[in-house]
Amino acid sequence: MPNVSICIPTYNRANILPYAVNSVLNQTYGDFELIICDDASPDNTADVVAQWNDPRIRYIRQPQNIKRSRNMRSGYEAAQGKYFIKFDDDDALTPTFLERTVAIMDKQPGVDFVCTDHWVINAHHERDEAATVANSAKWGKDRLSDAAIDDLLKETFVHQSLQVGSTLFRKACLKEVDFMRFEADGCEDFDLLVRLAAAGKTGYFIPERLMEYRFHGGQTSLRQDIHFLSAKIFCLESYRFNERPDLESIRHAKLNGLKQVLAMRLIEKGESQRGRQLIQELAAQGPLSSKAKLGQALSYLPLGLRQLAFQGFRQIRPQDYSERVRNAAR
Repeated sequence: MPNVSICIPTYNRANILPYAVNSVLNQTYGDFELIICDDASPDNTADVVAQWNDPRIRYIRQPQNIKRSRNMRSGYEAAQGKYFIKFDDDDALTPTFLERTVAIMDKQPGVDFVCTDHWVINAHHERDEAATVANSAKWGKDRLSDAAIDDLLKETFVHQSLQVGSTLFRKACLKEVDFMRFEADGCEDFDLLVRLAAAGKTGYFIPERLMEYRFHGGQTSLRQDIHFLSAKIFCLESYRFNERPDLESIRHAKLNGLKQVLAMRLIEKGESQRGRQLIQELAAQGPLSSKAKLGQALSYLPLGLRQLAFQGFRQIRPQDYSERVRNAAR
């Protein structure tokens, strides 16, 4: 039985999958199995996987497309290792990731998972130093030390400092929370880490860049944004931090903020009634923000005009580091 199970869910990315797979095969620690879960890709993913003659690789091809979360789940359910990591088909591990994280897990049985910092890379596999530093600062990774994490619930829920793709878990702790919830599709990583923290698990952080996270060119679609926001609202509505009134207050504020953003996206898409309904729910709780009032007003404009208005707002908004990397990669 392998000590570590590594799962790479993939869909229609035969061109970049080798980058992720080779990053696993080049690990300095070799006691692992690599499970590639293919969600019925219409490209030549099967042919690409066939090029590797390594008994540690297991290839699961779904007979039909079962969507992201269920495809991920299939790899988790097939995993035989004591430790488990899942990362995306466009990302990569640095050569010593397993060596460094497994060593901590082996030496400290009270640690349930180990997370590391990561590089930001663009679509050309290039590391962006400035974007990496900005990303670490934005999510608070730069203030975490090489130690067990204090107040894990605050780090995962408020700061969102950790990332599943750069985290090695004990599979036993994932079983206790039933791994990923399908209703959280799109933000299942955030949801998993919060639920582990709420269950009293112990996380350890290594402040080294031992993983590569890719920023692609282009922007997400309105449909994708709405799907993600709806999933995250589901997550926040399911949490209760009764013993942490500070976090419960933050939960309510985050939930209202997400509902406002979702209302704006729905109005931009043309689902005006749903957008106005969300704004009415927010109004029942207190004064509306200027942004919510603007969205409400725009909802009465013809669809073409309101979409032009939203596009105009985006053009005058300053780009952050992630948008700069994505646009440079196009």
